[in-house]
Amino acid sequence: MKSPDRRQFFEFASAAFLLGGLEHASAAPRVRLRKALKFGMVGVEGSLRDKFQAALDAGFEGIELDSPNDLDSDEVLSAKEATGIELPGVVDSVHWHKTLGDPDPAVRAEGVAGLETALGDCKIYGGTTVLLVPAVVNGRISYAEAYVRSIGEIEKVLPLAKELGIQIAIENVWNNFLLSPLEAARYVDTFGSDLVGWYMDIGNIVKYGWPAQWLRTLGKRVLKLDIKDYSRKTGWAKIGEGDSDWPEVMRALADIGYEGWASAEVAGGGPERLKEISERMDRVFAA
Repeated sequence: MKSPDRRQFFEFASAAFLLGGLEHASAAPRVRLRKALKFGMVGVEGSLRDKFQAALDAGFEGIELDSPNDLDSDEVLSAKEATGIELPGVVDSVHWHKTLGDPDPAVRAEGVAGLETALGDCKIYGGTTVLLVPAVVNGRISYAEAYVRSIGEIEKVLPLAKELGIQIAIENVWNNFLLSPLEAARYVDTFGSDLVGWYMDIGNIVKYGWPAQWLRTLGKRVLKLDIKDYSRKTGWAKIGEGDSDWPEVMRALADIGYEGWASAEVAGGGPERLKEISERMDRVFAA
């Protein structure tokens, strides 16, 4: 792994600062976002087709499944075809407990196997990205160890990602890792490949940063969005009732030219709850 030198780092930081300033100066056009949600949010009884249809009826165009999973791929594809819903990506379902930064090589190997399965499932479903939490920093795993190990493990999977044409999207979560947008951008750039990008979670950032700043710094590295909201005073909030500053988020998305999928990741429920979430997303997207 080649680290940028001091001069390169300050050139990068200065460019990000100037870019943000220039983009603020112009009025932002409206951006086109496609609404999706996580499969686990659909609290509707019945078959996969019933669940997919419930998401569509609530106003969503897509749904993200977890992988590895115990779903039958034929049934997934049949439900997709019958309803017309899209499956834009999958979420790695083992990345929290089979972390790629774990000191045990066997655990990391299980994490790699899970990521490979997720890439394969994503290809089958017709998606484009696998959401990945790359590492967790805690009293047992240092920041530096998590950084180096996770990069090494992801590099092992890139040949398969290239073969399948699926991107790995790193998400910002409360894992004590990649805590600034400059560092997040450098982490992605370390791979030197457009197969690795960022899955920007708007609400997760609010606890320790500002979503629009992250968006402008990450720029074209942003592959997809997770939509939730957070209040610095009271914690998790309904979409549109936290401190995400949605008008500024939308301007930042326009500045970086993002138009694509935006997936709700909040507490789900039945048809009425899903419709409420969809309508809240519409309102903040129109901010």
